[in-house]
Amino acid sequence: MTTELRVLGKDDWNVWYANLLRAFGGMRAPAEERDLDESLLDHGRALGAWDGGQCVGTAGAFDFRVTVPGGAAVPAAGVTMVGVAATHRRRGVLTSMMRRQLADVRSWGEPLAVLVASEPAIYGRFGYGVATHRLGVEVDTTRVRLSVPPGTDDVRLRYADPAEVLDACEAVYARRVPERPGMLVRRPGWEQVELLDTDRHRAGGSPLQCVVAERDGDEGLVGYARFRVKPDWGPGGAAGVVRLSALEAVDPAAHAALWRFLLDIDLTSSVVAYRRPVDEPWLHMVSDVRRCGLRVQDDLHVRLVEVGAALGARTYQAPVDLVLEVEDAFCPWNEGRWRLVGDARGASCERTERAADLALSVRELASAYLGGVSLASLGAAGRVRELRPGALTEASVGFCSSTAAPWLPHSF
Repeated sequence: MTTELRVLGKDDWNVWYANLLRAFGGMRAPAEERDLDESLLDHGRALGAWDGGQCVGTAGAFDFRVTVPGGAAVPAAGVTMVGVAATHRRRGVLTSMMRRQLADVRSWGEPLAVLVASEPAIYGRFGYGVATHRLGVEVDTTRVRLSVPPGTDDVRLRYADPAEVLDACEAVYARRVPERPGMLVRRPGWEQVELLDTDRHRAGGSPLQCVVAERDGDEGLVGYARFRVKPDWGPGGAAGVVRLSALEAVDPAAHAALWRFLLDIDLTSSVVAYRRPVDEPWLHMVSDVRRCGLRVQDDLHVRLVEVGAALGARTYQAPVDLVLEVEDAFCPWNEGRWRLVGDARGASCERTERAADLALSVRELASAYLGGVSLASLGAAGRVRELRPGALTEASVGFCSSTAAPWLPHSF
C-alpha cells in the first residue's frame, strides 16, 4: 500500500471531515459545530493521507499561543482532528502524518506542539509527554458546604444571556491567561466555541446558562460561570445536576461567590465538572472533600519541537545551569547536549560540548516543561538519569511552576 500525504485543498474539506468522523466511530457533528471547526482550522495547516481518491487519514494543527512559566505566550501548534480509517490502521499512516506534521511545525517557527489525546498511549512514541492534568468533580451539594473568604458577600451575581456578555467574559478570561501555565490565548473565533449549545452539548440538560459576578469599584466583571442544569427526581425528591462548563474569576471572593451559587441552586443535588485545575481553591473551602468525587486525568500533552527555543522561552523559579543530554529519535535535530541557563528573569538554551548533568528523552522534558510534573518524580521512575550529583534536585526545583498548577481550560 502507498499513501500520499498532502496539504488539505480547498475542495477536500467535506471528504476529509467525513473520514475524521468515521474514525471516531461514525459520530455526527451538528452543522454549527462542523462550520465552526472549518472556520477555525487553516486548511494550510491540515494534512490528509490519500489512498488513490480515498481519504484515509487526517491531522490538523491550530495556530495557538500557550502560557508557559513566567507568563509568556509561546507559539504552539494545537494538534487536532487526528484520525486514520479502520481499513488502514497498523500501516504507518499515523506515523507518517506525525513526522510530516512536526517538520511543518518546525518550518512555521513554532517551538511547541500540544494536543489532547483520545487515547493517552498513542503519542508518547512521537515525543509527546503528559504535561497537565485535569480535575473532575461530582460534588454532593446536599452534604457539602463552603467556608468562604472575607469579601464574598460583596460580590453581586446576576443571570445574563451568554452571547450578550461574551465580550465581558472574554476580558476576564484574558486577565487569567498569563497567570497559569497551559492556558491558551483565545484567538479570534475561539470565543464562539464557548457558546456551542447543541443537543450533544446539552446531553439532556437545559440550554447554556451564564451567571456573572460584579462588585462596586471594579470596572467590568470580576467573574463568570457557564453551566447547564439537568432536572431529575429521586426517591428523596429533587436530584437535579448542575453541569459546569466554564468558570473564571479574578480574585478569591469572586471565585467563592460563584462556587457557592452553584452549590446552592434549587432542585439540584450535585455539581459536576470535568475539566478543572487540580489546585482549585474551593477544595480548601469545602466541609467534606470526600463527598466531592474527585478524579484526576491526563490532559494536555506537550511536544518540544525545538528544544533550545522552547526551554529558552520560559523562566525558572530557581537558578539553573545545566547540561541536558536529550534523546529524540523522531525529531533528530533535537538530539544531543543543550546547556540551559536561567532564572526567574529569563533563560537561554544553546548547544554545547560540555559534559551532561542529566540525560532524558524529549518526552520527559516535555512532561516537565509547564512545571506541573516533577523531574524528580520522573527520575524516581527511572525516566531521567542524574549524571552529576545534585543536578536532578536543581533541575526539579527550577522547572516547577511557582504560581499555579498548569491547566488547559478547554479542549480542542
